[in-house]
Parts: sequence; C-alpha cells; structure tokens
Amino acid sequence: MSKDYPEKYEKLAEMMQEMGQEAPSMMQAFGQLHEATTQDGVLSKGTKELIALSIAVVVRCDGCIAYHVHDAIEAGESHEEIVEAIGVAVMMGGGPAVVYGVEALEALEQFEKISA
Repeated sequence: MSKDYPEKYEKLAEMMQEMGQEAPSMMQAFGQLHEATTQDGVLSKGTKELIALSIAVVVRCDGCIAYHVHDAIEAGESHEEIVEAIGVAVMMGGGPAVVYGVEALEALEQFEKISA
C-alpha cells in the first residue's frame, strides 16, 4: 500500500484546527462529543477506540482509521487487540472491509514504527 498514516494523522489534525477557526461552534461541539464518548466509563477508552476503529474500517474512512489506530495505541491497546478489532470489522463488513482492514493493519505497523 502507499498511504502514510502518521502523516495523514498530522495533516488531519492541522485541517481540523483550520476547521475550528472557520466553524468554531461546530468543532467545539464535536470536540466535546468526542471527549464525552471516549473517556473511560463502563467501557475503557481503549475499548471505545477499538470499536471506533472497527466502524472506521467498515465505513471505509482512511482518516478515521489513522485517528483510531493512533488513539488505540495511545490508550494502551496492544497490536493483537487492534488486529482482533480489525477482524471483527471484516466479519461485519465483508470484502470491502478486508481491503480497509489491510489499510488499518498498515496504519498500525506505521504507528508502531514511530512509537518504538
């Protein structure tokens, strides 16, 4: 594959900052929603990131894959846990999810290289 997921993550973060300047109320509300729904609760932050990653694979969102692989690693999820979440996405999403599951695996390997 040919995508640079750490670079995609950084670029999206920059673009979200810009969106925050253009549409501050919307981005502030989205930020609050993200914070409220991903903090530890009955489910851990890491588990929620794995769920979000699975959804990202099924809906075929490269940017979401970059963000949620990054955030799952940051939340302490292991390589094996992330791969298992990708497997659940494949089960739910079929053939297209296999393609994006491979993309998510590539993202995982790239983020692991820079965090090692």
